[in-house]
Amino acid sequence: MPGIEFLIDALTPFNILLAIAGVVFGTVIGALPGLTATMAVAVLVPFTFGMNPASALIALGAIYTGAIYGGAYAAILLKTPGTPSAIATTFDGYPMAKRGDGDLALTLACLASVIGGLVGAIALLLLAPPLAQVALKFGPVEYFWLAVFGLTLIASLGEGSVIKGLIGGCFGLILSMVGVAEVGGDIRYTGDLQVLLGGIDVVAALIGLYCIPVLIDLVATPDPHLKITERLASYRLREALGICWKSKGNLARSSIIGTVVGILPGAGGSIASLVAYSEARRVSKRRENFGKGEPEGVLATESSNNATVGGGFIPTLVLGIPGTPPDAVILGALLVQGVRTGPSLFGEQSQIVYTFIYGLMLATLLMLPAGLIIGRYAFKSIVAIPKAVLVPSVAFLTIIGSYAIHNNPHEVLQMVGLGIIAWILSRFGFTASPIVLGLILGAIAEAGFVQGYLIGNAKQNVLGEFFGRPISIGIMAFIVLGLLYPVLMKRFRGPLIGAPRAATGNE
Repeated sequence: MPGIEFLIDALTPFNILLAIAGVVFGTVIGALPGLTATMAVAVLVPFTFGMNPASALIALGAIYTGAIYGGAYAAILLKTPGTPSAIATTFDGYPMAKRGDGDLALTLACLASVIGGLVGAIALLLLAPPLAQVALKFGPVEYFWLAVFGLTLIASLGEGSVIKGLIGGCFGLILSMVGVAEVGGDIRYTGDLQVLLGGIDVVAALIGLYCIPVLIDLVATPDPHLKITERLASYRLREALGICWKSKGNLARSSIIGTVVGILPGAGGSIASLVAYSEARRVSKRRENFGKGEPEGVLATESSNNATVGGGFIPTLVLGIPGTPPDAVILGALLVQGVRTGPSLFGEQSQIVYTFIYGLMLATLLMLPAGLIIGRYAFKSIVAIPKAVLVPSVAFLTIIGSYAIHNNPHEVLQMVGLGIIAWILSRFGFTASPIVLGLILGAIAEAGFVQGYLIGNAKQNVLGEFFGRPISIGIMAFIVLGLLYPVLMKRFRGPLIGAPRAATGNE
């Protein structure tokens, strides 16, 4: 394990100040709909060029981890994911806020984010080289099966209707095929419109599918946005700590899932949080409460998406392969600084990398007091803001957020159009989450399948390429288990659940 001298380097006053400022700035940016963690990191990169590499990494890492956590604010209080990784946080966070437990949800999100972030950072500290070698073994076929595994989660996101969830997922898959094909360059479903050649932007679609329906409903209903209780909003830290202790298994499992998914290049926090949420719901004794304001759901999503921060740095630093989009920006900043990533980084430039890792842990710990303070006043402020001010403000942020990604006004039109479609579909019981999952995973599945087919065809063994690789077999086993688990549990637990009821009736 690295020596204590690197920890001392990370604890200099300048690095502590950078960590605090980075976490606060990242949290604020992440809380604004449409302003992603990637954008937060990219904006601050030029300011780090004059710093030494270790301090620059600490600042960027603090901004990154703060932005991932900040996405929970809008997800819980506005049902609008501040960042893509907060998609699943809306499932239970917003229902908790609606019933007056928004302050508790924010405290749970803060604690889970700190725990998940620490697990990811510890994995980066102890397991970086061996875990990065595992990530190298993932080829196109493994990514195809990983995307298929993600698509199997659609059945659990339909909120009561599996058929409607699958229809929504298929709609998302169709959206993912708009534009130029991932492999081959074929032009599809553009309607001869050049503005669609680049496809449907994921972030613009995310903002539209989640934000616009909420804004329309806010305008259409006279009721207050959130429930106003006589109890003054507070940290509710003791209550949240009790829930975390009871859900320690969920927190550990979700943090590990986030770390592992973060290691896989291109996966990111959105997939990690959806997988962790599905697993938490699958094994929970309170699975019927998920989607209705279940604290375990918030803990699962927030611990997993923050664990991807440390996990994503593993392939970035060891292999030079960005694990997530913000990692790609940070990798570019490192190259500008003259730092060359690779297996030799941990030996030749150990002072830089280990100081950064300890600094990332420091930033994660500082996120606890900063998050609790910001969360308390954010909840009180959102509750107090009248609709006449809230709706135009959020609408303005959605437009700015969707435009600022690529400075493309056509993506604003995509955002509004998909938002109106989502609102209409919501009238018929369809939810946005399966659509978003299909859109995100569609491109990954297509690219993996086509590349895998071409490789298998060149080897004259297509079936062997898809069904004969060890990691692929393992992922397929999880897919089968995921599909059969609810049926098997319903079959085997039914008699066990029914027996006490019968006994009670006889008494």
